[in-house]
Amino acid sequence: MSDIDLFTPLKLGPYALPNRLVMAPLTRNRATDKNVPQAMNAIYYAQRASAGLIITEATQISPQGVGYPLTPGIHNDEQVVGWQKITAAVHKKGGRIFNQLWHVGRISHPSLQVDNALPVAPSAIKPAGDAVTYSGLQPFVEPRALEIEELAGIVDDYRAAAINALQAGFDGVEVHAANGYLIDQFLRDGSNQRSDEYGGSYENRTRFLLEVLDAITEVWVSDRVGVRLSPLNPFNDMCDSNPEALFSYVVKQLNPRKLAYLHVVEGAIQADVDPDTAFDMTVLRAQFEGLYIANGGYNKQRANDALKAHKADLISFGELYLANPDLVARFQQDAPLNSADPTTYYGGDEVGYTDYPFL
Repeated sequence: MSDIDLFTPLKLGPYALPNRLVMAPLTRNRATDKNVPQAMNAIYYAQRASAGLIITEATQISPQGVGYPLTPGIHNDEQVVGWQKITAAVHKKGGRIFNQLWHVGRISHPSLQVDNALPVAPSAIKPAGDAVTYSGLQPFVEPRALEIEELAGIVDDYRAAAINALQAGFDGVEVHAANGYLIDQFLRDGSNQRSDEYGGSYENRTRFLLEVLDAITEVWVSDRVGVRLSPLNPFNDMCDSNPEALFSYVVKQLNPRKLAYLHVVEGAIQADVDPDTAFDMTVLRAQFEGLYIANGGYNKQRANDALKAHKADLISFGELYLANPDLVARFQQDAPLNSADPTTYYGGDEVGYTDYPFL
């Protein structure tokens, strides 16, 4: 045990973080209908700038990567300008902010795609559930399996998005390889049944993630690049036959790349859902040679216990940050916490977004 807690400063890459609270990425569906960040988004993030690190909501790397209405992208000039206003607002408050880069893969719908194209995926496997569209929930469709010749182009889209994130003034980027989206679809065998060099073995299923990371670290120094994984999360109809072995392999491949951090969703992101399988996440923590961010329903006590026991270096908070822009101060003072209103999580205006009270 140690005397480290949430308020112990930490060096993350080139940055001296004042505390170990991370604002987790939270999709809020409050961009414009052109997927451009807007003024209220800058207010929202600046309100939370006392976090040691902010990780933005998932941000599309390309039009093909879009999976939900009113979510921001970072693949054109108008979007970059929108993000510049957000990073400037956060930096003015002394905060640090990373952009989470996202391609949803099969978790889309033709109505969200250019020319009503089919969503793409490692394999043509239709996920259970419904897509969120501008006309309401619609059943997922069977995606189109990506041709091997197309993958380099998607890697290039990640590279271009990383360049845009640099121009937008971010302090770093996080690769979204979790929660059933495209990279996670390649990693887990429930969604990847390819027979080429991107399917089958752990090496092959990890190949796409590593190609994306290698492209991004041509743009960013690796200690300003993080990656998010969710080994057990069944969200978006995901599963794997041996998640502990798979993700142990993945983590070992990350080590030589000297990333800023590994960010792990340690269970299911839906509180009322249990993963089909389980393993002790301290396995991944022990195998990763860099900073480890733990995510998964933490409160102040659980977070401090994990830090003291060296089970994590930082803790990311989602719902608590949604409702408590001054979460650092509230934790420091053991003050009461605001309760989040689920009816305003997704879409809408400033209500339930920028109007949660400060102490």
